[in-house]
Amino acid sequence: MTDESDIRRRFRLLNPALNERTRRLWAASEAKSLGHGGVSVVARATGVSRRAIATGLLELNDRRALASQRIRRPGAGRRRLTHTDPRLLDSLDRLVEPTTRGDPMSPLRWTCKSIRNLADQLTRQGHSVSYRTVATLLHEMDYSLQSNRKNTEGADHPDRDKQFRHIARRVREEQSAGNPVISVDTKKKELVGNFKNPGREWRPKGRPEQVRVHDFVIKELGKVAPYGVYDLAANRGWVSVGIDHDTAEFAVESIRWWWKTAGRRSYPKARRLLITADGGGSNGHRVRLWKWELQKLADETGLEICVCHFPTGTSKWNKIEHRLFSFITKNWRGQPLLSHAAIVNLIAATRNADGLRVTCRLDMRQYPSGVKVSDEQMATVRITPDKFQSEWNYTIHSRRNTTRN
Repeated sequence: MTDESDIRRRFRLLNPALNERTRRLWAASEAKSLGHGGVSVVARATGVSRRAIATGLLELNDRRALASQRIRRPGAGRRRLTHTDPRLLDSLDRLVEPTTRGDPMSPLRWTCKSIRNLADQLTRQGHSVSYRTVATLLHEMDYSLQSNRKNTEGADHPDRDKQFRHIARRVREEQSAGNPVISVDTKKKELVGNFKNPGREWRPKGRPEQVRVHDFVIKELGKVAPYGVYDLAANRGWVSVGIDHDTAEFAVESIRWWWKTAGRRSYPKARRLLITADGGGSNGHRVRLWKWELQKLADETGLEICVCHFPTGTSKWNKIEHRLFSFITKNWRGQPLLSHAAIVNLIAATRNADGLRVTCRLDMRQYPSGVKVSDEQMATVRITPDKFQSEWNYTIHSRRNTTRN
């Protein structure tokens, strides 16, 4: 008698090429060749039901049935749930998008809409459906798994587009005159230590980097605030990794460091420095300390420091975000930022196909928060507002008639 394992092996070889009809006919022929008890043996070996094999045996003895190309008789087969339960699709639609489908009181309004949760809730509503069927129906309804997209920026300022054009024109003017143009900002603060860093990195299979479960600050290491300066013309980045507060003093000190180490060497004939910056944060257009510290820098360097701020909510258009910070994030993806030295080395090793190079240093100075600039001090700042949007655009002049450092 043929061994079940032989039938199972032959079935596995043939099964990919069989349809429902040829599968039951093949199983029936195997059962017929075995004789008494063959149906049970083939059913166990192949998983084809005894009923299907019995139907196949009847077809083997019917020449007309064998000659037919029809796989099923008309109307045979299980009817789709959407036919037997016509309210199913509407109920599912209301669960997935309750607020836009007129069902703001949906029980899944504030919970995760996984296919299992959706199937459970549909079952409670009287629909007999599995989570696999829910997944199939969602795809048929043109739903897909999607994450949030950052696109909503709040109310637009009426001069938003004009400010973009103003910045673009000022950049072209200063670059044509041979003056430096830099984009500045603070990158997101990072925890120092053996913490999970988003992204994946190639490692031996089954040996992922082991990191802490909870993101609690390690007191001895704390956090760092990387402040970046990006030279638009040179495609070079300079990053100060601060260990204290992200203040305007820290921001201007980072710009000062860039000027002393690279700026004055690259632009020896420069008369002005154009800075493009966000409208908020340590370099915000309403931060008095920012302007006070820039005045000190102008006095030291003899440069006219021109500042153009991006409108509120448009920081992603600042060049430093997608020409420097994005590449730093890619370079250290999946790497725990174990120490200050590791962070400095990872930032300094950042490269891209367009020739980006980055210089990085650790700034160990303390920058106290809450420093106030008095009205008397502000009165000494030599600031000239631009005619267009003077809050966003202004120039700070040196108060000393001395040669630049």
